[in-house]
Amino acid sequence: MSKPALLIIDLFSKFDFPDGERLAPLAMDAARAVASLRRLFDERAWPVIYANDNFGNWKCGFRELAEECLRTPGAAQRIAQWLSPGPDHYTILKPKHSAFLSTPLQILLEKVDAGPLVLTGMAMDSCVLATAIDANSREYECLVVSDAAAVLPERRQATLDVLNHSGVAKTLSSDEVSVALLS
Repeated sequence: MSKPALLIIDLFSKFDFPDGERLAPLAMDAARAVASLRRLFDERAWPVIYANDNFGNWKCGFRELAEECLRTPGAAQRIAQWLSPGPDHYTILKPKHSAFLSTPLQILLEKVDAGPLVLTGMAMDSCVLATAIDANSREYECLVVSDAAAVLPERRQATLDVLNHSGVAKTLSSDEVSVALLS
């Protein structure tokens, strides 16, 4: 029987990109909501999957990226403290926006019998949206957690409109997702 899977997308970051300083506090807010959802998933032994870009460093693994964030003061360090993967969590590195593009995510989801997918992370208007579109094309039901997916304020409504009106995903708050998954 399939079980929901939590995808945590690109929350491990040094915020050293254009708009990174503006996105950092929003990512911290999202990370707090993700931490709560992760506890729910861990309590039920549902899959938690981290998908992150590699900061352009093709020689390191996911846990090394988390360690690098732990050494980077500010939002990077706080988020890594709250969300570093545990031994039962899955991690994948992704080269581009979608967590599906050139990664083993599809195979992993099949092996853990996952569905629906609960998408969180950064940025809702880019990597989370690209992952939702790719998940939809693979016929996964997708829930994008609106308060657990960071996006700049000026892009928020347009992104929500695309997600909600295209049939790609449903957007719900973390509280709504918890209720939906537990009912």
